[in-house]
Amino acid sequence: MALTHGNDENESRGPLTDLALDLLVYLASDSAVHLTLEGLGCMNAQELGRNVREALNIPNSAVDVFAFWFCSPLLDLQLKPKHLPYKLCRQWQDLLYRFTEAPAEDISQDEPCLLFKRNVFYSRSKELQIEDEGVLRLLYDEAKMNILEGHYPCDPEDWLRLGALSCAIELGTGLDDQALTAAIREKKLSSFLPAHAALGGGGFLSTLRGRGGRNAEMEQNLIKEYRSVCSSAATGSSQEPIALLRQYLRSCHTLPYYGCAFFMGEIDKPAQGLLHRGGHKAVSVGISLEGVYVMDVKEKHVLLGLKFSELSWDHSYPETEGDTHILWLEFDGEEAGVPVNKLLKIYSKQAELMSGLIEFCVELHSVGESAATGTDGEVTPSQEPTGRETNAKTRERRQGKLRRQSSVVCSRVHSLNTISYVDDGKEIKRLKPKRAASFFTRQAQPPTYSAVQVTESLEQG
Repeated sequence: MALTHGNDENESRGPLTDLALDLLVYLASDSAVHLTLEGLGCMNAQELGRNVREALNIPNSAVDVFAFWFCSPLLDLQLKPKHLPYKLCRQWQDLLYRFTEAPAEDISQDEPCLLFKRNVFYSRSKELQIEDEGVLRLLYDEAKMNILEGHYPCDPEDWLRLGALSCAIELGTGLDDQALTAAIREKKLSSFLPAHAALGGGGFLSTLRGRGGRNAEMEQNLIKEYRSVCSSAATGSSQEPIALLRQYLRSCHTLPYYGCAFFMGEIDKPAQGLLHRGGHKAVSVGISLEGVYVMDVKEKHVLLGLKFSELSWDHSYPETEGDTHILWLEFDGEEAGVPVNKLLKIYSKQAELMSGLIEFCVELHSVGESAATGTDGEVTPSQEPTGRETNAKTRERRQGKLRRQSSVVCSRVHSLNTISYVDDGKEIKRLKPKRAASFFTRQAQPPTYSAVQVTESLEQG
């Protein structure tokens, strides 16, 4: 958080609350808003937001679209309106010790940036109603950053379409092939396509041999898609920046993890080889108003995606020295055609943050449903589906998604090392013939699945 004193004459005015301080608030586009403010030491995020929105000419109708975030290579946190950014910044090292596994040397050198980014609690439906071009462009910059950095995994046809839309937005829609090629090469392919796609995979030698040819192929594919975007936008006013920005955001909305807050963690690898060695796999956990998504950091694809109605969860604290916090996710699965309950363990010191965010999102979702139905959230007998119908529909829906395993958006439950269990009153077994209540009490209500009640400790199956 970049803070400097303003005019020297202010230095003798006494306490920090009276000083004029220079503040840099960064945007997703890597640009920054430079403010000089008095009383910053006791200014909360809500008050600071008014100053930033005024500097960016953001209308009052968009007051809930953005929030302040403290971001560093070690931790990202969204601030609440009542938080005091200056005070929180001074406590940053304490937060890193609490929520990260970083060594002390890294923590001592880490400094957060104050970012003005999308509010994780802002709904997609409201976003589609935004008409201000400046607000749409800020949302576009952030969505594009998440696409390019691999936070939003998507299939080749999707990131190619998004890259072409970026070309149209940033370079214009009237370029011929030669001018477009020159512009792309000047800004580099990585400005329009995800880094793992633009650079390609393979070893060092294969990279040296194939990068030039791959880049040329990517350029041609991007130009072809750009022509498609421009031709479809040739009628009416769809070439206007607002229309293109909306088209980009609408395409991002098809990704289930759009608008997520992301957390780092690890999961167990399936045992492999004669010695059944496992180990841990690094994952990114995205949590939004809709659900939870566990993604492979290296492979850039989804391992598990669950709506809140499809899961139960809990957070456990370390029991002995050397242990870490665990976020438990429980969901329906199958083994050999038999329904089972599956538990996924996510090891992370941020498990407490994840659990709290899930709980808050579930509460918001319940309040929204109650408001929409005019009830207090209870389901009447005529509304409540039978367990058999619900479980059948849930299995059909999940099986339908799993048929297209080539898509990075689809869950890969088969690649997860999960615990499958049933409690028959004596011991925990791997398969269960009958479904009962959930092991965890923390779940969205009413659930669209049912699970077994377990009171004994679970062991890895």
